[in-house]
Amino acid sequence: MKIGMQTWGSHGDIRPFLALAEGLQLAGHAVTLLITCVDGAAYEGLAARHGVKIRVVASPVITPEEAEQIGQTAYTIRNPMAQMAAILRLCFAPVEEAMFAAAQELCADADLLIGHYFMHPLQIAAERAGKPYVSVLLSHAAVPSAFNHPLGIALGRLGNRVLWWLTRAALQRAAGHYPNRLRRRLTMTPIRDIVTEVWISQALTLVAVSPQICQRQLDWPSSIQVCGFLDMPNLQLEGRVPESLAAFLAAGAAPVYMTFGSWMPSDVAGQRDTLRLLTDAATLAGCRAIIQSPGWRACGFASDDRILYVSAAPHHVIFPLCAAIVHHGGAGTTQSATLAGKPSVVVAHISEQEHWGRELQRMGVAGKPEKRRSVTAKSLSKRLRFLLDRPEMQTKAAAIGAAMAHENGVAAAVECIEKKFAVRA
Repeated sequence: MKIGMQTWGSHGDIRPFLALAEGLQLAGHAVTLLITCVDGAAYEGLAARHGVKIRVVASPVITPEEAEQIGQTAYTIRNPMAQMAAILRLCFAPVEEAMFAAAQELCADADLLIGHYFMHPLQIAAERAGKPYVSVLLSHAAVPSAFNHPLGIALGRLGNRVLWWLTRAALQRAAGHYPNRLRRRLTMTPIRDIVTEVWISQALTLVAVSPQICQRQLDWPSSIQVCGFLDMPNLQLEGRVPESLAAFLAAGAAPVYMTFGSWMPSDVAGQRDTLRLLTDAATLAGCRAIIQSPGWRACGFASDDRILYVSAAPHHVIFPLCAAIVHHGGAGTTQSATLAGKPSVVVAHISEQEHWGRELQRMGVAGKPEKRRSVTAKSLSKRLRFLLDRPEMQTKAAAIGAAMAHENGVAAAVECIEKKFAVRA
Protein backbone atom coordinates (compact mmCIF):
# COMPACT_ATOMS: atom_id res chain seq x y z
CA MET A 1 0.00 0.00 0.00
CA LYS A 2 0.91 3.64 -0.37
CA ILE A 3 0.61 4.95 3.17
CA GLY A 4 0.56 8.61 4.20
CA MET A 5 1.29 9.48 7.83
CA GLN A 6 1.18 12.81 9.66
CA THR A 7 2.07 13.86 13.20
CA TRP A 8 2.42 17.04 15.22
CA GLY A 9 3.97 17.82 18.60
CA SER A 10 7.22 17.37 20.47
CA HIS A 11 9.75 14.53 20.26
CA GLY A 12 7.41 12.19 22.14
CA ASP A 13 4.73 12.73 19.46
CA ILE A 14 7.14 12.23 16.57
CA ARG A 15 9.32 9.28 17.54
CA PRO A 16 6.41 6.75 17.61
CA PHE A 17 5.46 7.75 14.07
CA LEU A 18 9.04 7.39 12.87
CA ALA A 19 9.09 3.90 14.40
CA LEU A 20 5.79 2.88 12.81
CA ALA A 21 6.76 4.39 9.45
CA GLU A 22 9.99 2.37 9.43
CA GLY A 23 8.09 -0.79 10.35
CA LEU A 24 5.55 -0.32 7.58
CA GLN A 25 8.27 0.44 5.03
CA LEU A 26 10.16 -2.71 6.04
CA ALA A 27 6.92 -4.67 5.58
CA GLY A 28 6.91 -3.63 1.91
CA HIS A 29 4.69 -0.55 1.92
CA ALA A 30 5.61 2.84 0.47
CA VAL A 31 5.43 5.32 3.34
CA THR A 32 5.48 9.11 3.41
CA LEU A 33 5.64 10.79 6.82
CA LEU A 34 4.83 14.45 7.46
CA ILE A 35 6.26 15.93 10.65
CA THR A 36 5.36 19.20 12.35
CA CYS A 37 7.65 19.73 15.33
CA VAL A 38 6.38 22.32 17.79
CA ASP A 39 9.62 23.42 19.39
CA GLY A 40 12.56 22.67 17.14
CA ALA A 41 14.07 22.00 13.73
CA ALA A 42 15.82 18.76 14.74
CA TYR A 43 13.98 16.70 12.10
CA GLU A 44 14.91 18.90 9.15
CA GLY A 45 17.01 16.77 6.82
CA LEU A 46 16.45 13.57 8.83
CA ALA A 47 17.04 10.55 6.62
CA ALA A 48 15.12 7.34 7.22
CA ARG A 49 17.14 4.12 7.22
CA HIS A 50 14.69 2.10 5.14
CA GLY A 51 13.45 4.57 2.56
CA VAL A 52 10.55 6.31 4.30
CA LYS A 53 9.95 9.69 2.67
CA ILE A 54 10.08 12.30 5.44
CA ARG A 55 8.84 15.83 4.99
CA VAL A 56 8.92 18.53 7.67
CA VAL A 57 5.98 20.95 7.62
CA ALA A 58 5.92 24.39 9.32
CA SER A 59 8.58 23.59 11.93
CA PRO A 60 9.33 24.84 14.47
CA VAL A 61 5.91 26.23 15.32
CA ILE A 62 7.16 28.45 18.15
CA THR A 63 10.37 30.20 19.12
CA PRO A 64 12.33 29.27 22.26
CA GLU A 65 11.01 32.41 23.93
CA GLU A 66 7.44 31.50 23.07
CA ALA A 67 8.05 27.94 24.26
CA GLU A 68 9.06 29.20 27.67
CA GLN A 69 6.01 31.46 27.95
CA ILE A 70 3.69 28.67 26.83
CA GLY A 71 5.24 26.23 29.27
CA GLN A 72 4.81 28.66 32.15
CA THR A 73 1.21 29.29 31.11
CA ALA A 74 0.34 25.61 30.69
CA TYR A 75 1.53 24.30 34.02
CA THR A 76 -0.02 27.13 35.98
CA ILE A 77 -3.50 26.43 34.53
CA ARG A 78 -5.33 24.07 36.86
CA ASN A 79 -8.31 23.30 34.60
CA PRO A 80 -7.27 20.47 32.21
CA MET A 81 -9.65 21.66 29.47
CA ALA A 82 -8.39 25.23 29.64
CA GLN A 83 -4.86 23.86 29.62
CA MET A 84 -5.44 21.84 26.45
CA ALA A 85 -7.28 24.73 24.80
CA ALA A 86 -4.33 27.04 25.48
CA ILE A 87 -1.83 24.57 23.99
CA LEU A 88 -3.94 24.07 20.86
CA ARG A 89 -4.47 27.82 20.43
CA LEU A 90 -0.79 28.62 20.77
CA CYS A 91 0.92 25.58 19.24
CA PHE A 92 -1.55 23.96 16.81
CA ALA A 93 -3.81 26.65 15.37
CA PRO A 94 -0.95 28.76 13.89
CA VAL A 95 0.07 25.90 11.57
CA GLU A 96 -3.33 24.26 11.01
CA GLU A 97 -3.64 25.61 7.45
CA ALA A 98 -0.15 24.50 6.47
CA MET A 99 -0.77 21.03 7.91
CA PHE A 100 -4.13 20.76 6.13
CA ALA A 101 -2.61 21.75 2.78
CA ALA A 102 0.09 19.12 3.26
CA ALA A 103 -2.53 16.57 4.34
CA GLN A 104 -4.54 17.11 1.16
CA GLU A 105 -1.45 16.49 -0.96
CA LEU A 106 -0.71 13.37 1.06
CA CYS A 107 -4.24 12.02 0.53
CA ALA A 108 -4.08 12.49 -3.23
CA ASP A 109 -1.50 9.73 -3.64
CA ALA A 110 -2.21 7.38 -0.70
CA ASP A 111 -4.27 4.25 -0.22
CA LEU A 112 -4.33 4.67 3.57
CA LEU A 113 -3.79 7.57 5.97
CA ILE A 114 -2.46 7.30 9.53
CA GLY A 115 -2.51 10.27 11.89
CA HIS A 116 -1.72 11.47 15.38
CA TYR A 117 -5.03 11.59 17.23
CA PHE A 118 -4.91 15.41 17.36
CA MET A 119 -4.45 15.53 13.58
CA HIS A 120 -7.93 16.59 12.49
CA PRO A 121 -6.54 18.19 9.29
CA LEU A 122 -5.51 14.73 8.07
CA GLN A 123 -8.71 13.09 9.31
CA ILE A 124 -10.79 15.65 7.43
CA ALA A 125 -8.66 15.41 4.28
CA ALA A 126 -8.95 11.60 4.32
CA GLU A 127 -12.72 11.72 4.80
CA ARG A 128 -13.09 14.23 2.00
CA ALA A 129 -10.95 12.10 -0.31
CA GLY A 130 -12.84 8.94 0.61
CA LYS A 131 -9.69 7.25 1.95
CA PRO A 132 -9.50 5.01 5.05
CA TYR A 133 -8.01 6.62 8.14
CA VAL A 134 -6.20 5.18 11.17
CA SER A 135 -5.82 7.16 14.39
CA VAL A 136 -2.86 6.59 16.71
CA LEU A 137 -3.48 7.33 20.38
CA LEU A 138 -0.33 7.92 22.41
CA SER A 139 -2.29 7.61 25.65
CA HIS A 140 -5.13 5.30 26.64
CA ALA A 141 -6.65 8.12 28.71
CA ALA A 142 -8.59 9.22 25.62
CA VAL A 143 -10.69 6.04 25.28
CA PRO A 144 -14.08 6.27 27.03
CA SER A 145 -15.21 3.33 29.13
CA ALA A 146 -17.80 2.54 31.77
CA PHE A 147 -15.10 0.64 33.64
CA ASN A 148 -12.66 3.48 34.29
CA HIS A 149 -11.84 7.16 33.88
CA PRO A 150 -8.39 8.81 33.66
CA LEU A 151 -9.06 10.71 36.89
CA GLY A 152 -8.79 7.38 38.67
CA ILE A 153 -11.88 7.95 40.82
CA ALA A 154 -13.85 4.84 41.84
CA LEU A 155 -17.37 5.72 40.66
CA GLY A 156 -18.73 2.45 39.32
CA ARG A 157 -20.07 1.91 35.80
CA LEU A 158 -22.89 4.43 36.01
CA GLY A 159 -20.65 7.05 37.57
CA ASN A 160 -17.98 6.52 34.93
CA ARG A 161 -20.54 6.84 32.13
CA VAL A 162 -21.74 10.15 33.56
CA LEU A 163 -18.19 11.42 34.11
CA TRP A 164 -17.19 10.43 30.57
CA TRP A 165 -20.28 12.18 29.18
CA LEU A 166 -19.25 15.34 31.00
CA THR A 167 -15.63 14.93 29.92
CA ARG A 168 -16.49 14.46 26.25
CA ALA A 169 -18.82 17.47 26.33
CA ALA A 170 -16.06 19.58 27.91
CA LEU A 171 -13.50 18.41 25.34
CA GLN A 172 -15.90 19.24 22.52
CA ARG A 173 -16.36 22.75 23.91
CA ALA A 174 -12.61 23.21 24.34
CA ALA A 175 -11.42 21.83 21.00
CA GLY A 176 -14.35 20.89 18.75
CA HIS A 177 -14.45 24.27 17.07
CA TYR A 178 -11.10 23.58 15.34
CA PRO A 179 -12.25 20.67 13.15
CA ASN A 180 -15.70 22.21 12.77
CA ARG A 181 -14.30 25.48 11.50
CA LEU A 182 -12.51 23.57 8.77
CA ARG A 183 -15.42 21.25 8.06
CA ARG A 184 -17.90 24.11 7.64
CA ARG A 185 -15.57 25.79 5.18
CA LEU A 186 -15.60 22.59 3.15
CA THR A 187 -19.40 22.19 3.54
CA MET A 188 -18.90 19.01 5.55
CA THR A 189 -21.17 18.04 8.44
CA PRO A 190 -19.82 19.36 11.76
CA ILE A 191 -18.77 16.86 14.40
CA ARG A 192 -20.56 16.66 17.74
CA ASP A 193 -17.95 14.69 19.71
CA ILE A 194 -14.24 15.24 19.07
CA VAL A 195 -13.30 12.14 21.05
CA THR A 196 -15.31 9.58 19.10
CA GLU A 197 -15.37 11.36 15.73
CA VAL A 198 -11.78 12.63 15.45
CA TRP A 199 -9.46 11.18 18.07
CA ILE A 200 -10.89 7.68 17.67
CA SER A 201 -11.23 6.26 14.15
CA GLN A 202 -14.15 3.91 13.67
CA ALA A 203 -12.07 1.98 11.13
CA LEU A 204 -8.98 1.37 13.29
CA THR A 205 -7.48 3.11 16.30
CA LEU A 206 -4.09 2.00 17.56
CA VAL A 207 -3.33 2.59 21.24
CA ALA A 208 0.45 2.92 21.34
CA VAL A 209 0.82 1.86 24.96
CA SER A 210 2.30 -1.32 26.38
CA PRO A 211 -0.30 -3.88 27.54
CA GLN A 212 1.66 -3.91 30.80
CA ILE A 213 0.36 -0.37 31.38
CA CYS A 214 -2.84 -0.15 29.37
CA GLN A 215 -5.68 -2.30 30.64
CA ARG A 216 -8.01 -3.06 27.77
CA GLN A 217 -11.60 -2.45 28.89
CA LEU A 218 -14.43 -4.86 28.18
CA ASP A 219 -16.55 -2.25 26.42
CA TRP A 220 -13.92 -1.09 23.94
CA PRO A 221 -14.94 -1.91 20.35
CA SER A 222 -12.77 -4.24 18.27
CA SER A 223 -11.69 -1.26 16.14
CA ILE A 224 -9.58 -0.09 19.10
CA GLN A 225 -6.42 -2.18 19.31
CA VAL A 226 -3.66 -1.95 21.92
CA CYS A 227 -0.54 -2.44 19.83
CA GLY A 228 2.05 -1.54 22.46
CA PHE A 229 4.86 0.99 22.75
CA LEU A 230 5.99 2.27 19.34
CA ASP A 231 9.70 2.40 20.01
CA MET A 232 12.75 2.31 17.77
CA PRO A 233 16.53 2.14 18.06
CA ASN A 234 18.34 5.32 19.02
CA LEU A 235 17.96 8.29 16.72
CA GLN A 236 21.08 10.18 15.74
CA LEU A 237 19.64 13.40 17.14
CA GLU A 238 19.58 11.87 20.64
CA GLY A 239 23.36 11.60 20.64
CA ARG A 240 25.74 8.84 21.69
CA VAL A 241 27.08 7.90 25.10
CA PRO A 242 30.06 10.22 25.68
CA GLU A 243 33.13 8.98 27.56
CA SER A 244 32.38 11.28 30.48
CA LEU A 245 28.95 9.67 30.94
CA ALA A 246 30.32 6.13 30.69
CA ALA A 247 33.02 7.00 33.22
CA PHE A 248 30.50 8.52 35.63
CA LEU A 249 28.31 5.41 35.48
CA ALA A 250 31.31 3.20 36.24
CA ALA A 251 32.62 5.36 39.08
CA GLY A 252 30.02 4.66 41.77
CA ALA A 253 26.52 3.61 42.72
CA ALA A 254 23.84 3.63 40.04
CA PRO A 255 22.62 7.22 39.66
CA VAL A 256 19.16 8.67 39.25
CA TYR A 257 18.47 10.04 35.77
CA MET A 258 16.59 13.35 35.77
CA THR A 259 14.96 14.87 32.69
CA PHE A 260 11.96 17.02 31.86
CA GLY A 261 12.35 16.35 28.13
CA SER A 262 10.73 18.95 25.92
CA TRP A 263 9.29 20.62 29.04
CA MET A 264 12.73 21.77 30.18
CA PRO A 265 12.65 25.59 29.89
CA SER A 266 14.60 26.85 26.90
CA ASP A 267 15.58 30.26 28.31
CA VAL A 268 18.64 30.50 30.55
CA ALA A 269 16.81 31.86 33.59
CA GLY A 270 14.09 29.20 33.52
CA GLN A 271 16.57 26.42 32.80
CA ARG A 272 18.82 27.58 35.63
CA ASP A 273 15.92 27.48 38.09
CA THR A 274 14.96 23.97 36.98
CA LEU A 275 18.55 22.77 37.17
CA ARG A 276 18.79 24.15 40.69
CA LEU A 277 15.59 22.32 41.65
CA LEU A 278 16.85 18.98 40.32
CA THR A 279 20.37 19.42 41.68
CA ASP A 280 19.18 20.35 45.17
CA ALA A 281 16.69 17.46 45.19
CA ALA A 282 19.41 14.94 44.32
CA THR A 283 21.72 16.42 46.94
CA LEU A 284 19.04 16.32 49.65
CA ALA A 285 18.18 12.74 48.69
CA GLY A 286 21.84 11.77 48.99
CA CYS A 287 22.02 10.10 45.60
CA ARG A 288 24.20 10.41 42.53
CA ALA A 289 22.40 11.90 39.55
CA ILE A 290 22.62 12.49 35.81
CA ILE A 291 20.71 15.66 34.95
CA GLN A 292 19.75 16.32 31.33
CA SER A 293 19.61 19.92 30.17
CA PRO A 294 20.71 21.28 26.78
CA GLY A 295 21.94 24.58 28.27
CA TRP A 296 23.58 23.49 31.53
CA ARG A 297 26.90 25.12 30.63
CA ALA A 298 25.28 28.47 29.85
CA CYS A 299 23.46 28.22 33.17
CA GLY A 300 26.77 28.05 35.04
CA PHE A 301 26.60 24.48 36.36
CA ALA A 302 29.59 22.15 36.60
CA SER A 303 29.69 18.38 37.00
CA ASP A 304 31.42 16.60 39.88
CA ASP A 305 31.63 13.05 41.23
CA ARG A 306 28.02 13.22 42.52
CA ILE A 307 26.20 15.12 39.75
CA LEU A 308 26.80 14.84 36.01
CA TYR A 309 25.11 17.27 33.61
CA VAL A 310 24.47 16.16 30.03
CA SER A 311 22.92 17.91 27.05
CA ALA A 312 21.31 14.72 25.72
CA ALA A 313 21.66 10.97 26.01
CA PRO A 314 20.12 7.88 24.39
CA HIS A 315 17.55 6.90 27.00
CA HIS A 316 17.23 3.29 25.87
CA VAL A 317 20.94 2.80 26.65
CA ILE A 318 21.23 4.89 29.83
CA PHE A 319 17.96 4.20 31.68
CA PRO A 320 18.71 0.49 32.37
CA LEU A 321 21.96 1.53 34.08
CA CYS A 322 20.26 3.92 36.51
CA ALA A 323 18.52 3.37 39.86
CA ALA A 324 15.41 5.42 39.05
CA ILE A 325 14.14 7.99 36.58
CA VAL A 326 12.79 11.46 37.44
CA HIS A 327 10.77 12.74 34.50
CA HIS A 328 7.81 14.83 33.37
CA GLY A 329 5.44 11.97 32.61
CA GLY A 330 5.48 12.18 28.82
CA ALA A 331 4.18 9.08 27.06
CA GLY A 332 7.52 8.19 25.50
CA THR A 333 9.70 8.85 28.54
CA THR A 334 7.24 7.03 30.82
CA GLN A 335 7.31 3.90 28.67
CA SER A 336 11.07 4.12 28.15
CA ALA A 337 11.57 4.18 31.92
CA THR A 338 9.15 1.28 32.38
CA LEU A 339 10.77 -0.73 29.58
CA ALA A 340 14.14 -0.17 31.28
CA GLY A 341 12.72 -1.79 34.42
CA LYS A 342 13.17 1.30 36.57
CA PRO A 343 10.81 3.05 39.02
CA SER A 344 9.86 6.67 38.36
CA VAL A 345 9.25 9.97 40.05
CA VAL A 346 6.85 11.95 37.85
CA VAL A 347 6.81 15.75 37.98
CA ALA A 348 3.79 16.50 35.82
CA HIS A 349 3.54 19.80 33.95
CA ILE A 350 0.12 19.19 32.34
CA SER A 351 -2.92 17.00 33.06
CA GLU A 352 -2.01 14.22 30.61
CA GLN A 353 1.29 13.77 32.44
CA GLU A 354 -0.57 13.54 35.74
CA HIS A 355 -2.47 10.60 34.23
CA TRP A 356 0.78 8.81 33.41
CA GLY A 357 2.02 9.47 36.94
CA ARG A 358 -1.14 7.97 38.43
CA GLU A 359 -0.83 4.94 36.16
CA LEU A 360 2.73 4.27 37.34
CA GLN A 361 1.57 4.70 40.93
CA ARG A 362 -1.26 2.20 40.30
CA MET A 363 1.26 -0.28 38.93
CA GLY A 364 3.46 0.04 42.01
CA VAL A 365 6.50 1.52 40.24
CA ALA A 366 6.11 5.14 41.38
CA GLY A 367 4.84 7.13 44.31
CA LYS A 368 2.32 9.93 44.10
CA PRO A 369 3.18 12.27 41.20
CA GLU A 370 4.39 15.79 41.90
CA LYS A 371 3.11 18.84 40.04
CA ARG A 372 5.59 21.24 38.46
CA ARG A 373 3.76 24.31 39.70
CA SER A 374 4.16 23.26 43.35
CA VAL A 375 7.16 20.92 43.52
CA THR A 376 10.14 21.91 45.69
CA ALA A 377 13.59 20.41 46.07
CA LYS A 378 12.56 19.10 49.49
CA SER A 379 9.36 17.43 48.26
CA LEU A 380 11.14 15.96 45.24
CA SER A 381 13.93 14.57 47.42
CA LYS A 382 11.34 12.83 49.59
CA ARG A 383 9.81 11.21 46.50
CA LEU A 384 13.26 10.02 45.48
CA ARG A 385 14.00 8.50 48.88
CA PHE A 386 10.57 6.84 48.83
CA LEU A 387 11.66 4.96 45.68
CA LEU A 388 15.24 4.25 46.60
CA ASP A 389 14.39 2.90 50.05
CA ARG A 390 11.86 0.35 48.76
CA PRO A 391 13.46 -2.72 47.14
CA GLU A 392 10.01 -4.12 46.37
CA MET A 393 9.39 -1.20 44.01
CA GLN A 394 12.66 -1.91 42.22
CA THR A 395 11.67 -5.58 41.92
CA LYS A 396 8.22 -4.74 40.56
CA ALA A 397 9.67 -2.33 37.99
CA ALA A 398 12.20 -4.93 36.85
CA ALA A 399 9.46 -7.53 36.35
CA ILE A 400 7.33 -5.16 34.28
CA GLY A 401 10.34 -4.12 32.20
CA ALA A 402 11.18 -7.76 31.51
CA ALA A 403 7.62 -8.39 30.32
CA MET A 404 7.70 -5.31 28.08
CA ALA A 405 10.98 -6.49 26.54
CA HIS A 406 9.08 -9.37 24.91
CA GLU A 407 6.64 -6.99 23.20
CA ASN A 408 7.03 -5.51 19.75
CA GLY A 409 4.61 -2.62 19.38
CA VAL A 410 5.66 -1.77 15.85
CA ALA A 411 5.20 -5.35 14.59
CA ALA A 412 1.80 -5.56 16.33
CA ALA A 413 0.71 -2.25 14.78
CA VAL A 414 1.82 -3.33 11.30
CA GLU A 415 -0.09 -6.60 11.71
CA CYS A 416 -3.26 -4.74 12.76
CA ILE A 417 -3.01 -2.39 9.78
CA GLU A 418 -2.36 -5.13 7.26
CA LYS A 419 -5.13 -7.32 8.62
CA LYS A 420 -7.62 -4.48 8.30
CA PHE A 421 -6.55 -2.80 5.06
CA ALA A 422 -4.12 -4.83 2.95
CA VAL A 423 -6.99 -6.38 0.96
CA ARG A 424 -7.72 -2.91 -0.40
CA ALA A 425 -4.29 -2.45 -1.93
